[in-house]
Amino acid sequence: MEMAVESDIFRSHVADADDDGTLHVTAQDFSIFYGSNEAVREVTLGIPAGQVTAIIGPSGCGKSTFLRAINRMNDLIPGCRAAGKLCFDGEHIYGSQVDVVALRRRVGMVFQKPNPFPKSVFDNVAYGPRIHGLRSRGKLAQVVERSLVRAALWEEVKDRLAQNALGLSGGQQQRLCIARALAVDPEILLMDEPTSALDPRSTGRIEDLIGELRGTYTIIIVTHNMQQAARVSDYTAFLYEGELIEFGRTKQIFTNPQEKRTEDYITGRFG
Repeated sequence: MEMAVESDIFRSHVADADDDGTLHVTAQDFSIFYGSNEAVREVTLGIPAGQVTAIIGPSGCGKSTFLRAINRMNDLIPGCRAAGKLCFDGEHIYGSQVDVVALRRRVGMVFQKPNPFPKSVFDNVAYGPRIHGLRSRGKLAQVVERSLVRAALWEEVKDRLAQNALGLSGGQQQRLCIARALAVDPEILLMDEPTSALDPRSTGRIEDLIGELRGTYTIIIVTHNMQQAARVSDYTAFLYEGELIEFGRTKQIFTNPQEKRTEDYITGRFG
């Protein structure tokens, strides 16, 4: 994972980072419109590689819209269009030469509610590699095991690979969806409220998993849960009414925010 994206515009966002200072995703005056409604307004930020970045803000502030822009899931919404620049490894995601299928292989996504296919556990994880041309049963088995191990699910399902994934618990289904995303070897993992439909124990397992995946993947998580953002993320971006209000180290955002609106939101004065 080699990145050479550097700009004075973004340098302050990673200047005190413990990582190597490279940026995986950069936005510059980036906007998303639904018809005439500007849901994301001229956002500029740089998301560090190999770190966990949380996007927080009240409902309807553009968090999920921005997240889905990174693998162009918004393309599926009629009347949705982008303006400005959003780059992945320096390449404009909305450029005319971008292969969206290849982009989505490199940028995996886990949704709010677990959405396993009504197939076996094995076939759920093998789905992506098969789509991309992997046919060898032996190699598929290796990918499935590796992905389930990475998703901290292998020990629980290794004797149930042929069973329908819909028979798993909610927390297991969400970890299966993470394994399915990891099976195609993405570089970035997008997570849209991945624990909001789960019980506290399952939520804890997912949060532990995020910590284990840190460094191997760049993880960007949308969450309404302030405590979760503080626990799992290295960086935090606060969006309000489509605008990026503040972005920085999570510890700084939560203990010494520079913007009053950030402080008001984190302390529960609105949202």
